[in-house]
Amino acid sequence: MDICRRTFTLSLAGGMSFKSWALAPRPNLFVLVLVELLRPDFLETVLGKLSNGGFRKLIASGAYFPDCRHLASTFPATTLATLATGAWPAEHGIVADSWWNSRARQTVKASANEMLATTLAGQIAGEPNSRVFVVAPSPVQAGLVCAHPAAQSFWQDAEGRFNAFGTAPFWLSPFNSERPIEAMHGAEWLAAGAAAGSPPLRVLKYDAAHPQLFTELYQASPFSAAAQFDFLRELSTNEKLGQTGSFDFVCLVVAAPARLGFETGASSPLMQQMTLQLDLQIESLLAQLRRTVGEKGFDLAVAGCHGAPPAPKRNARTRMVVAGESVAQAVQNALHDRNLGRVEKYLYPFLYLDGGAARDLEPMRQAAAGAALEHPAVAGYFTAGGACSSRDEWERRFRNSFHPTRCGDVMLSYRPEYVEDYGQESGISYGSLYNYDTAVPLLLYGPRFRSGVFESRIEAVDLAPTLARACGVAPPSSSTGRVLAEALAE
Repeated sequence: MDICRRTFTLSLAGGMSFKSWALAPRPNLFVLVLVELLRPDFLETVLGKLSNGGFRKLIASGAYFPDCRHLASTFPATTLATLATGAWPAEHGIVADSWWNSRARQTVKASANEMLATTLAGQIAGEPNSRVFVVAPSPVQAGLVCAHPAAQSFWQDAEGRFNAFGTAPFWLSPFNSERPIEAMHGAEWLAAGAAAGSPPLRVLKYDAAHPQLFTELYQASPFSAAAQFDFLRELSTNEKLGQTGSFDFVCLVVAAPARLGFETGASSPLMQQMTLQLDLQIESLLAQLRRTVGEKGFDLAVAGCHGAPPAPKRNARTRMVVAGESVAQAVQNALHDRNLGRVEKYLYPFLYLDGGAARDLEPMRQAAAGAALEHPAVAGYFTAGGACSSRDEWERRFRNSFHPTRCGDVMLSYRPEYVEDYGQESGISYGSLYNYDTAVPLLLYGPRFRSGVFESRIEAVDLAPTLARACGVAPPSSSTGRVLAEALAE
């Protein structure tokens, strides 16, 4: 049967209306806001207190997915890379905020150089007549989002100043000068909508002998997030986003909620207040975009990067805060007793083993996994050979997380709400496979998206291919997610 490629294409086109394939016209501006630590229940808890023009507007007039799942480990760098690439850590390689390199015998930190996949922002930056801007709390986060030489990236340093990769635009220095961080010394964090004179929730105290304490308070406060949104609005004004004839894509990474959550856990009343403050910033951003490019002149997506567990109660911290050294020692003792090798490194949640001259390392891995499972804090494992303590969705979460050259020999999972001990006397750790860490909301708003609440579960890898379709570019190289066609307006 002789059907040439051209004939087949023409017959396909003739059998359906072109109109059925068409999306709504693409605006010249797409804004993506990635919020580190935003759970669906955060929005539900404060729903009655939300402004009419912020999250409530996005939920009522956009496509709202309240159950988007990161079905893999949920370290901040990992989830950011997953949203940026549409791939799981097993493909993009950012398996944690840091991991161990056995060959070099050193810790490797997550960075753009370690990414094994292209990103949505990078795809857009490589297109002609396109501009890409990234605003993030650090160079690492900016790099994970884009890592493309054509993009313009900015980050906020410990002194609160914004910096640029490459040549700084003319308006950057005046912006920093008008907002000195010293003005935040002693700033009072008030509840959203609180009357003047109300007692503050927190005071950003400054002690010249311990300046780091102020920095930590500031970075975990809505003042830090507000500075980022202020910067985004300044960027939009000076760069005339969506008004120059080019297609403009801008991504803002907001880390203040994650900084706060690391200290307080997810159940703190301060997390509710942080959500309400973010709501006000979203409302202000939407208002500016309507003024500058019009209601139909932009698309907007807001996505949570990861969730968080509640902080262990004070009387339970001894039991629920896990000293990684105790896990490593228990495994080391078991391996020594069976003459199977030794633990080279334990960097939560990965065990790196040294099997000496052994050719088949899987018996050692499974012995180590079994020994770890005897530890009172450990609930599950996955080995580099594919052995898993579960045969259900948990196995898939392990597999999605596991990169063969970066995750060592065994990946462990602690019991629910147990956290790794990082030396702090309060707070939590990130990175688990549990629903409180993996479930986040996704909101899509603008002329390319239809209105509706979509209760069906979606996955974090679906964001990049969906936005690629909305932006008219090819999906990132390793994307495995699906296009959320139910959210696209035809």
